[in-house]
Amino acid sequence: MAPKVLVSDKLSETAVQIFRDRGIDVDFKPDLGKDKDKLAEVIGQYDGLAIRSATKVTEKILANADNLKVIARAGIGTDNIDKDAASKKGVIVMNTPFGNMITTAEHAIAMMFAVARQIPEASASTHAGKWEKSKFMGVELTNKTLGVIGAGNIGGIVCDRARGLKMKVIAYDPFLGQDKADQMGVEKVELDELLERADFITLHVPLTDQTRNILSRENLAKTKKGVRIINCARGGLVDEEALAEMLQSGHIAGAAFDVFAVEPAKENALFDLPNVVCTPHLGAATTEAQENVALQVAEQMSNYLLTGAVENALNMPSVTAEEAKVMGPWIKLAGHLGSFVGQMTDEPVKAINILYDGVAAEMNLAALNCAAVAGIMKKFNPEVNMVSAPVVAKERGIQISTTNQDKSGAFAGYIKVTVVTDTRERSIGGTVFSDGKPRFIQIKGINIDAEIGRHMLYTTNADVPGIIGALGQTMGTNGVNIANFTLGRAGAGGEAIALLYVDEPVPAEARAKLAETGLFKQIKPLEFDVA
Repeated sequence: MAPKVLVSDKLSETAVQIFRDRGIDVDFKPDLGKDKDKLAEVIGQYDGLAIRSATKVTEKILANADNLKVIARAGIGTDNIDKDAASKKGVIVMNTPFGNMITTAEHAIAMMFAVARQIPEASASTHAGKWEKSKFMGVELTNKTLGVIGAGNIGGIVCDRARGLKMKVIAYDPFLGQDKADQMGVEKVELDELLERADFITLHVPLTDQTRNILSRENLAKTKKGVRIINCARGGLVDEEALAEMLQSGHIAGAAFDVFAVEPAKENALFDLPNVVCTPHLGAATTEAQENVALQVAEQMSNYLLTGAVENALNMPSVTAEEAKVMGPWIKLAGHLGSFVGQMTDEPVKAINILYDGVAAEMNLAALNCAAVAGIMKKFNPEVNMVSAPVVAKERGIQISTTNQDKSGAFAGYIKVTVVTDTRERSIGGTVFSDGKPRFIQIKGINIDAEIGRHMLYTTNADVPGIIGALGQTMGTNGVNIANFTLGRAGAGGEAIALLYVDEPVPAEARAKLAETGLFKQIKPLEFDVA
């Protein structure tokens, strides 16, 4: 059955057609996002949800989203999505961080010009038939110092454009390295220095606990007298009440805001103040940007639903389409290894250790980790997946560690998963053969070569005669067909294991018969998702 996607906001018809062309069943209901009750009522029918800012994806809506796999926002901000609730539900949250970068950066530059030359007020005055040339004395941008808070994708474009305007650019960004700053042609500074030196300050950071009110009353007071402040990033980065007071006192010469703490902004402390330019969240509002982000959403969602490729996800490691092709069997393997040790573990898990060897160590380890942890956590919560499993593990206080190493054995690469409890460690290793099929290659340090099937039976025993006969006869008399039979032992007369891949679950009666022989220390039925 084709995946089904709901578009609940206004999105380009071209984007909707992309879904159809890719074979996805799409419902285009651009006004549905405004009706939260109706959205909650129908969301359970869909595998994907494509939105803009009008749709609010709350915990209540997600509670009804039993089939939902992905939410994609056409734009950068995802404040309208409850990402914690989505992660717990196992739903990937994507955005489109690159489709409107240039447009938003250009708007910031335009706002800087507007406030420097008081263009909106001068325009309104001239339209009113006045000729107040002397009233609107502006300042040049050339040779002024621009302080950029956040030098990422959009901030980096603003830095480039500002340098073209012959401005001196200083930047505060905790993640900006000196080499990158040199490459960008900007001076890397701490926040206090930026506040003291900048003639213009522009913000380009997301709204997080760390950045909320980054321009607080205290920080605004540290700014250079006559500074002009531009915010085209997110509302809530600036204390708007304090800014209004400092505009009125004359300490701050002007401000240009495209975003506000409360939107839609029907009233605000900055409104009606002189030399304050306000626009209604227009940063991404160009024909080109709206088309770009819409097309990007359609492509990203289609790629994930059809191929498993994860792009621009906020709550899961991204996996490109090319990686998905190569890593698909390895992701399945990681999940199977996790599932094995998870099913074998009856005690609370304290830690999960994952070893990657050879070619496996060169892959996207974050995605492989998610698959392995999901396999383990399914024992405790069958509803978990690669998105929600790390959240569940963190809530349980489970420590997750990884080790990667160069090729160290007969295989081009392998993965080994170890689960640690208060009393023991359990480990299993596996690889992917050239046929693309995952294999178990080591259990409890004993080398094996076992194909993985939906229904399996694992046994441990002393290395004595009669094991093969007991297993084969018992399965036969109970109508269980063996598809694959793997044996392994630590050494002659030592500990041995058997792993049977069977066509149907081994009934309790058959397991009881095996136990009666006295040959087996452990008899464990296993189930794997091999779809």
